[in-house]
Amino acid sequence: MTNLTVEASELTRLYGGREAVSNVSFELKQGEVLGFLGPNGAGKSTTMKMLTGNLAPSAGSVRICGIDMIENPKEAKALIGYLPEMRPLYKEFTVDEYLTIAARLHRVAGKNIKKAVETAKERCGLTHMSKRLIENLSNGYQQRVGIAQAIIHNPMVVILDEPTVGLDPIQIRDIRALIREIGGERSVILSTHILPEVEMVCDHVQIIDKGKLVFNGGIDVLKRQRIGNKLLIGFNQAPTVAELLKIKGLTEAEVADNNMMRVRFAEGVAPHEAIVQAAVKNKWGLYQIAPDQTSLEDVFVQLTYQEIEPEAS
Repeated sequence: MTNLTVEASELTRLYGGREAVSNVSFELKQGEVLGFLGPNGAGKSTTMKMLTGNLAPSAGSVRICGIDMIENPKEAKALIGYLPEMRPLYKEFTVDEYLTIAARLHRVAGKNIKKAVETAKERCGLTHMSKRLIENLSNGYQQRVGIAQAIIHNPMVVILDEPTVGLDPIQIRDIRALIREIGGERSVILSTHILPEVEMVCDHVQIIDKGKLVFNGGIDVLKRQRIGNKLLIGFNQAPTVAELLKIKGLTEAEVADNNMMRVRFAEGVAPHEAIVQAAVKNKWGLYQIAPDQTSLEDVFVQLTYQEIEPEAS
């Protein structure tokens, strides 16, 4: 039993003969949180629309818990909870009124609606806001209401598009904690431009660029890619690049700020001890040697470096 909740196979979408999304394939299991990233115009929104059944693919297929989205759209969509970037809120209603309507739209059985509303409010920290008009709530609480409507029918897959945009730091922390909680029981697809959020919340990461997946792997793989085979070394009496490259295993070296040097070493090599020995022998005054991490932003740019074209709509 693999507990697959989402199976996307060779998803392709054409607009006027141009491929906005090209052969995107991936799987998601129960209990996983997937971070879905991409620059503007990369095909991210188009992929999300195909996953939720709001847009038919030109080719390929989507299966939700084994149910084909094209052949059985009602059954497949019933297993999905969706919060688009523009929250679908009726702000003239109270929280209770709105969530009751959401439960009915999601075909929650009449006898279970009250319990479903109470459970969604409790999970999203809205119990004390039951009788408040949505329009009078803060931005953070309105976002909680949006998430509550997405989970009120207890779906197997929850898809959240930019759920923390515009929130203050405390609200962002609370929403991230809620996403992790939901992801412990269900599957979550999180679309976001906030790269540190991916490391904090997600188990798996996908980066799309020009309609194609350029990265598809676990968060641990992304972290390893950040670290790479680089070291940042500090010397009181810095050697020349040529002197440093005499050390076995080092392939590149350059001078950085404050008498620091940045080096790259070959795969499978651990040159740390050799660097220390050379520094002692040559009296370079070594005072620091540490991994030189690439920022998440740099990794993202390296993977998606492009001349951005506008995404068709």
